[in-house]
Amino acid sequence: MADQDRFAVLERIAAALERLAPPPAAPPSLEGADAFVYEAASGRLRPVARVAGVDLDLLCGIDHVAAILLGNTERFAAGLPANNALLWGARGMGKSSLVKAVHAEINAAKAGALTLIEIHREDIEALPRLLGAIAMSGRRCLLFCDDLSFDAGETSYKSLKAVLEGGLEGRPDNVLFYATSNRRHLMPRQAIENERRDNLHPGEAVEEKVSLSDRFGLWLGFHACDQATYLTMVERYAARFGLGGDPADLRREALEWATTRGHRSGRVAYQFIQDLAGRSGGATA
Repeated sequence: MADQDRFAVLERIAAALERLAPPPAAPPSLEGADAFVYEAASGRLRPVARVAGVDLDLLCGIDHVAAILLGNTERFAAGLPANNALLWGARGMGKSSLVKAVHAEINAAKAGALTLIEIHREDIEALPRLLGAIAMSGRRCLLFCDDLSFDAGETSYKSLKAVLEGGLEGRPDNVLFYATSNRRHLMPRQAIENERRDNLHPGEAVEEKVSLSDRFGLWLGFHACDQATYLTMVERYAARFGLGGDPADLRREALEWATTRGHRSGRVAYQFIQDLAGRSGGATA
């Protein structure tokens, strides 16, 4: 076969392969919504028409941390410097609810001021790709990862460290990162203790594990609530959703509900209100 014939065959093969190849994925769009969920497998930002959350004034017992987070987020939405935030502590005390409530509060004051993007914990390794896609969008983006933590032996936290601070490119100016966790250092205590016990230079090994949380400029702690705060939560929810009745009966039933759950929290209060609304034919939405 002559050389020119070979070239013609190769050109036809190359053209056929191009036709068979899938088209390049379109960059994720931030149009049409103020909240999205990042789907790492497809690189798509799925719009969320209605964010599940509660109003900021319904979150009781966390006034101080709520004011700090709201102020930090307002500065970011206005184009001013702001810190990444780690919301850590007791379960059910409003960590993720506060992030969503702050987003809603800011957008209520100025429509479209802030875009909320949720990235799942298992997709953290795709975070650099997401940042590259939204860096030039022109919108102020609040990235949110709920229940972020890493088990012993995991290394994906290293990519998050580089993105938050320390990498060559760093975090884009139009992006802020908020995470919630039950763990202050995002690592199980056992893993940190194992580093101290098993390594030749335990101090250096422990520093490597806990340095991720240092990338967050704000550490906001959430602690278990007392009985008075729990009852205030219940009463505010009941008033907001128009669930009347005798106040003494409401408090008694709420305390019995918390006893069956073994603890008091904002989540337990809301679950009690859901049950009460169902029994009385009311609504909580």
